[in-house]
Amino acid sequence: MVDLTDLLADLADESAHLDTLVAPLPAVDWARPTPAPGWSIGHQIAHLAWTDHVAVLAATDAEAFYATVMNAPDPSRLVDDGAEEFLAPPADLLARWRAGRAALADALAAVPAGEKLPWYGTRMSATSMATARIMETWAHGEDVADALGVVRPASDRLRHVAHLGVRTLGHGFAAQGRQVPTAPVRVELAGPGGDTWVWGPADAADRLTGPARDFCLLVTQRRHRADLALLATGPVADEWLDVAQAFAGPPGAGREPAGRNGAAA
Repeated sequence: MVDLTDLLADLADESAHLDTLVAPLPAVDWARPTPAPGWSIGHQIAHLAWTDHVAVLAATDAEAFYATVMNAPDPSRLVDDGAEEFLAPPADLLARWRAGRAALADALAAVPAGEKLPWYGTRMSATSMATARIMETWAHGEDVADALGVVRPASDRLRHVAHLGVRTLGHGFAAQGRQVPTAPVRVELAGPGGDTWVWGPADAADRLTGPARDFCLLVTQRRHRADLALLATGPVADEWLDVAQAFAGPPGAGREPAGRNGAAA
């Protein structure tokens, strides 16, 4: 089991890596569109700041967390409205994001062992919440990198994203209204350091192999399966490539294959 202290350290490192990408940008670049329709680089950072804020509420004041949902004018627009609410001039937004992620680290560190925190459509432990925040920070960082035309180097922090992607196999099927499979899937991913990350029984008939970064791009719906070097063997593994979703909530729109019109979830 991954230690919460180690997870929070990796979350801080993932956030700092994105911070170094956006902090030097002139204000005009914060308005650059990203692959997410209607979202600029500023919206991406505002979304992370908003999500950190509501995660702090989930960890410290469940009633206040639920109120953010109950009092939302349009719950279907909760995420978009949150990003708009937290959008601010770059210097102010950076300061708010930095303060919020520090507050979240303190809040998660103080959660009693075994306690489950409320979240959208589920409940999760502090370690799961930290893992989810790593996933979201990395995924939205990819949107920012795409907007800037840069490719970020992969790190071993992707193991957390991949782990969440494997654990949410059933959620991806359920979110799409499909029957959740019972057959196990063997997942073998090539990590950025040259090692192999493995999940599932060795004798599983369904298998999924490929680069860890490609799998993480798939489960965060940042790339279409056609643009990734992932090999699925068996019907469950193959269908999984169509529905994979590591994030909570309703199904995302996903991405179109490269060369077609269309963008992010």
